[in-house]
Amino acid sequence: MSDRSMRAMRKHALAAATVTALSCVAMSAFAADRINLAALANESQDEFIVKYRDGSAQRSNAATLERSLSSAATGFAGKGKALGLKHLRRTALGSDVVRAGRKLDRVEAESLMRQIAADPNVEYVEPNARMYPTATPNDTRFGEQWGYTDADAGINATTAWDISTGTGVVVAVIDTGIVSHTDLNANILPGYDFVSDATAARDGNGRDSDPSDQGDWFVAGECGRTYNSNSSWHGTHVAGTVAAVTNNAKGVAGTAYNAKVVPVRVLAKCGGSLADIADAITWASGGTVSGIPANANPAEVINMSLGGSGACGSTYQAAINGAVSRGTTVVVAAGNNNGNAADARPANCTGVITVGAVDSAGARSVWSSTQKSNYGAVVDIAAPGSNILSTLNAGTTTPGAESYASYGGTSMATPHVAGVVALLQAKATTPKTPAEIETLLKNTARAFPQTPDQPIGVGIVNAKAALDALGGTPNPGTQTYSNGTDYNIPDNNTTGVSSSIAVSGRTGNAPSNASVTVNIIHPYKGDLKVDLIAPDGSVYNIHNRSGGSADNVSGTFTVNLSSEALNGTWKLRAVDAAAVDVGRIDTWSITF
Repeated sequence: MSDRSMRAMRKHALAAATVTALSCVAMSAFAADRINLAALANESQDEFIVKYRDGSAQRSNAATLERSLSSAATGFAGKGKALGLKHLRRTALGSDVVRAGRKLDRVEAESLMRQIAADPNVEYVEPNARMYPTATPNDTRFGEQWGYTDADAGINATTAWDISTGTGVVVAVIDTGIVSHTDLNANILPGYDFVSDATAARDGNGRDSDPSDQGDWFVAGECGRTYNSNSSWHGTHVAGTVAAVTNNAKGVAGTAYNAKVVPVRVLAKCGGSLADIADAITWASGGTVSGIPANANPAEVINMSLGGSGACGSTYQAAINGAVSRGTTVVVAAGNNNGNAADARPANCTGVITVGAVDSAGARSVWSSTQKSNYGAVVDIAAPGSNILSTLNAGTTTPGAESYASYGGTSMATPHVAGVVALLQAKATTPKTPAEIETLLKNTARAFPQTPDQPIGVGIVNAKAALDALGGTPNPGTQTYSNGTDYNIPDNNTTGVSSSIAVSGRTGNAPSNASVTVNIIHPYKGDLKVDLIAPDGSVYNIHNRSGGSADNVSGTFTVNLSSEALNGTWKLRAVDAAAVDVGRIDTWSITF
């Protein structure tokens, strides 16, 4: 062979090698775009979320999916024994949760993710990271709900309640689940347990329709911790701040006390997984999750007082985008690590309202030398987050007696904001979009009484100002509505007769001390049963065949109507079920 021919062959070989090398570089760079390396934490990792492209064989054929995972595991250059990848399940977003045969450190996890992403059909891959409650428990009970009324840093809730109490709005609390509490139960709707790890869930069966909090306690050596920790009952505390039963002469008040809460359990022993939380967001907002019954009460608001480190990632963002597209406002905690919330998720996700915490002086909340409210440009607004009293449980591990306690954290600030969103949506003539809600909250926030040492939003959420800015006419104060028309009461008749009063132009619910004044002419009031009937048909008894031969039923009666909407037709019904005597409803009135 001639020298010229040899040079030509070497030239072609070099060109081919260059093309191959450039192809490898291009493929490596392309694959890197699909790996969420920023989501890798320093803790060991064995679960990953892999999204294959729509239309790919892996999406429709289980055997192809298994071969892809096997190929990635074979090419993995980790330390120690060979690695196996097992497919666990498919999420509501169409991604797949896979588990490695052992825990991987950060370097190994990155290596495996690169192997998985080398498949061109992979849209993205990220760790199935753990999320944790963001509260800082405080065993001391004090600061009795200062966050509603405090002149410096409260949310102006008491004046807002004259306009709206959240009636008809559903708030999903995605957290540790819930325990029974008599100051909360009446406002709880059916929820769901999305914790897929049966051991961590402590209920023995993984996902199910029971969102009861089984306790998130652990002992030293578990969850990567060197200390013991009691159960937090975190979800119950958060739910109480959203919608504890109010005007019931006991316990605490809720921010939107006539709203309803759907408890969604995602956190258990050692926190909760990203994949479970993403499915919970989808379900809570009315989306479909394979194998899970539809949520009968889709939430207008989602509260997520939880978080972890790292970039938002495709899984979180896709779930949040889906919720927002369904009209659900997602409110999340900024975190408690005294760091930039841009490094905490879901605080750094797009489309959420991220909440920082203030104390009663309006300063950025400080709970210890290392635990302070996160800050930064991604924080939208602040709310009370220090010494927040709410519903709890006294059990140290498993549930015990119901209780109350003060907690601190951006976890406690977040439900204040979620509750205000519920107040707004209840008053709005048509539902506001999540973007409109965020703008409204920011535009009406009260100024910080002192400039925070770090940025924690545009100001402190102001419930009354936000409702005023929403438009409409607030309640005109206490008014009396009367009916003076005579209504004859039929004798010996179990149906009786009703007199009606129509109420309109009001907003919100009736008070707990409404006054009903009646004047019924009858010679034998022991024959009579008298009821007030609310617009929704609820019956409140005023007089029940007492008094014997005394005549007339007259006087003013105080009735707790706090669960009833003001507007509608109110009725006074009188029944005379005995023979002989007859009478009439002369006049009656209701004052609220």
